[in-house]
Amino acid sequence: MQTEERRQQDHKIRKDFPLLTEDIAYLDSAATAQKPETVIDAEAVFYKQYNANPLRGLYQLSVEATNRYEEARECVRAFIGAASTEEIIFTRNATESLNLVAYSYGMHVLREGDEILVSIMEHHSNFLPWLQVAQSSGAQVRFVECDGQGRITEERFRAALTPRTKLVAMTQISNVLGCLNDIALFARIAHENGAVFVADGAQSVPHIPVDVQALDVDFLAFSGHKMLGPMGIGVLYGKRALLQQMPPFLYGGEMIEKVTRTGATYAELPHKFEAGTVNAAGAYGLQKAIEYMQQIGLETIQEREAFLTQYAYAKLRETPYVTIFGADDPAEHHGILTFRLEGAHPHDVAAILSDSGVCVRAGHHCAQPLLQHLGVSSTTRASLAFYNTTEEIDRFVEVLQTVRRKLGHAE
Repeated sequence: MQTEERRQQDHKIRKDFPLLTEDIAYLDSAATAQKPETVIDAEAVFYKQYNANPLRGLYQLSVEATNRYEEARECVRAFIGAASTEEIIFTRNATESLNLVAYSYGMHVLREGDEILVSIMEHHSNFLPWLQVAQSSGAQVRFVECDGQGRITEERFRAALTPRTKLVAMTQISNVLGCLNDIALFARIAHENGAVFVADGAQSVPHIPVDVQALDVDFLAFSGHKMLGPMGIGVLYGKRALLQQMPPFLYGGEMIEKVTRTGATYAELPHKFEAGTVNAAGAYGLQKAIEYMQQIGLETIQEREAFLTQYAYAKLRETPYVTIFGADDPAEHHGILTFRLEGAHPHDVAAILSDSGVCVRAGHHCAQPLLQHLGVSSTTRASLAFYNTTEEIDRFVEVLQTVRRKLGHAE
């Protein structure tokens, strides 16, 4: 893309995001994405025009609220290629989605002697629930580790599987290394081994096309707030046959069909898993976020993020004392660049960058087993989205190059 054309596109996109100003360079989109005006307005529109409790009232306003909520569900279904809206469960976030699978599926299926295979690069949200299931059921958690480039090969995966493996939990894109796991391949192998496959799509659904039927995963979790949507709305995709077998995760209003003094029968999918008053405004906002992404175009999003990642990777490689974790090929980082600056604690790096209006993340990124595997306790992470610019990356690197001097190191 020519420089002038890119600048024009940058300006056109960035004007849609009220918080993106010249005062800050926001490089923390893996933690949460910025919101376009259309998403911010959507929640207000819902409360101004459709505010009633969905699914519960026969009056027109409640019917309208229900329609908006179910239209959002259909939008999500189509976006990830699910077969039915019955397979789309709204939750608060990816963490709640994964806990739902762990407690409503794992706790009721896994037994002593069974094995849960987890990749070493999982976010704690796709590890700790399985650790709890193992401790309660007598199952055992095993790890499949990545190589020095952050890759999990087919050979490594097959070697980690055993006849006792009943469930595999794996992220599609690592929130630390940015690597893309071949979960279609791994899900096929898991199924051949008789195991269920649980995918974390929190870092993939916002950035690449995801088709759950093509991937053939059994469950996929993701959050709205990482894909331009509101906080407090998440999604669990699950194959209908599995969801039908699972008991509810939460109990209370709306998830029931009939209640007596001694028991209850539960609502059909997907409402069996959506107890209480739902986040209908959040779902409406998520729909608008998806529609905005589709308006920009996933191909355009991928192209812009690939260009920005390559640009930032090259700039970091040129910066003395910087070590980048993960693959040597910037194309394998998918907008995520995690690094260490020699002689500087990641928290100091982030604080000095913050003083100049550059927003990055420092710490263990909720992936401590992976950082232990990499031999570090904390790192700094810059994560990009299609609304970022090369000028922001230049600013980030320029400030980064001053950090060691500010901490008293002789250059």
